[in-house]
Amino acid sequence: MIEYALIFAASCYGIALLLDLWRIGVGPDSADRILALDTMVINVIALLVLYGVWRGTAIYFEAAMLVAMVGFVSTVAYCRFVLRGDIIE
Repeated sequence: MIEYALIFAASCYGIALLLDLWRIGVGPDSADRILALDTMVINVIALLVLYGVWRGTAIYFEAAMLVAMVGFVSTVAYCRFVLRGDIIE
């Protein structure tokens, strides 16, 4: 039963990733693209956690933590670039 739940959840997050890619491609302004990129990072984290549960190993949880840290830094850097024009002051 857990396998069906994992497949359903992974397919929902996969569809959400495709919708995020669509928003990045046709977003009306850069703020929408930044939010879609941040949401995409969250969806990738969820997929890594689901895959770790399916495989029964903890290495994917550590990979999810690394993706979360890189995603946070990239979102902040992209926002600073859009607002100020440079990343490092």
